[in-house]
Amino acid sequence: MQTCTLAVDIGASSGRHIAGTVQNGKITLQEVYRFENGVHRENGHLCWDIDTLAQEVVNGLKAAHDAGFAPATIGIDTWAVDFVLLDADNKRIGDAVAYRDERTEGIREALEKEYGLTFADHYARTGIQYQPFNTVYQLMALKKEHPEQLAAAKTFLMVPDYLNYLLCGVPANEYTNASTTALVGADSRDWDDALIEKLGLPRGIFQPIKTAGTVLGHLTPEIQKAVGFDAEVILPATHDTGSAFLAVPARDEYAAYLSSGTWSLLGVENAAAITGPDSCAANFTNEGGYEYRYRYLKNIMGLWMIQSVRRELGEKTGTRPSFPELIAAAKEAADFPSCVDPDDNRFLAPASMIEEVRAACADTHQPVPAATGEVMQCVYNSLTQDYRRAVETLQSLTGKTYTSLNIVGGGSQDGYLNQQTANATGLTVFAGPTEGTALGNLMVQFIHSGDFADLAEARAAIRRSFEIKEYQPE
Repeated sequence: MQTCTLAVDIGASSGRHIAGTVQNGKITLQEVYRFENGVHRENGHLCWDIDTLAQEVVNGLKAAHDAGFAPATIGIDTWAVDFVLLDADNKRIGDAVAYRDERTEGIREALEKEYGLTFADHYARTGIQYQPFNTVYQLMALKKEHPEQLAAAKTFLMVPDYLNYLLCGVPANEYTNASTTALVGADSRDWDDALIEKLGLPRGIFQPIKTAGTVLGHLTPEIQKAVGFDAEVILPATHDTGSAFLAVPARDEYAAYLSSGTWSLLGVENAAAITGPDSCAANFTNEGGYEYRYRYLKNIMGLWMIQSVRRELGEKTGTRPSFPELIAAAKEAADFPSCVDPDDNRFLAPASMIEEVRAACADTHQPVPAATGEVMQCVYNSLTQDYRRAVETLQSLTGKTYTSLNIVGGGSQDGYLNQQTANATGLTVFAGPTEGTALGNLMVQFIHSGDFADLAEARAAIRRSFEIKEYQPE
């Protein structure tokens, strides 16, 4: 059996188990398990199949063992903001509602009207940007629809917290994910008790906040029996963007970061939060990062638009086109000029992404894309122009001039998007590593195990271990 660390990296559409090892200062990754994820309609809401997710985590641990690996530590990262509640018997209450659900419509306005909490005040306290699905809005929507669930709750766990609890039996809220609730103080880095009280939420459900690198405990006897081994469950940056930012092999302090996946998260690491009025107006967020860094970034719709177009075409024809086929179609329509705003909530969960893109072009009196290639080129135009605006705003807010954009994650494989991004932003683009999120998850475990002394040493190893492609503006 080969000793390794194991990253369980779960996104909105799929999850995977990645075994990581370090030999002679170089990092090797091996995917040992992959599974599908997605939302379904349950009790009137879009929900995650959290029980299946939990089972797939266990299935992947067993698959790692069967593949000849002996994980010493295990770390789980997922998306942010979503949560479950447990009752006094540690049983889950209700469904694991997904962030794309519409239940939070009007909640921001209700907080201002009913609780006197303006967004400017909220932002000044927490530094978290407005997104309609922020955890605080989800909790307030739940309070309105199902107050009995909050009344019965004894424990609040975000999705990776809950999966960790099922593995080792220890409930804890991890900092990078907890920060996205918009209930954690930007400066205190702890639950904002006054805010929680103001909103009438039960303070007792929130667990002590733990930082990445904390060892929660060992696998329970039941899990050990199911998977064939024991291991320590350790907290990485459980928010996938927090892990992805860790894996950015930035060359200097003038490098901006882009985690490119279902969401595009563009920003930098700061030593202090920026919570002033200009930052609030620009809707930049100060999410918690590793070692209390702040991930100062802009959320952009990202590859969700491309993924949705691909899925929709597959439903029409019975076969989903490959990403290279979609890229080729876009290149054939490279002169198509139209551009939409990816951050418009109309693209969050439309019945048809293709028709929504067309409608947005018509609404703004631009040429309406007809063929698939024109739709794709419109999406590429829209994403890259959004990246350009985000970089310009970032420079204004931080007072720095950035010279490069480092792209990690699945989107770093899209050479056409990378080149268009370099062209739009005027920055040198460095693309890779692809497995940014899983790699960042593993880096925390490598540092814990002593394979690397610190983050700087781990990032240097990434540059040695993985191909980084360079794109110059044309």
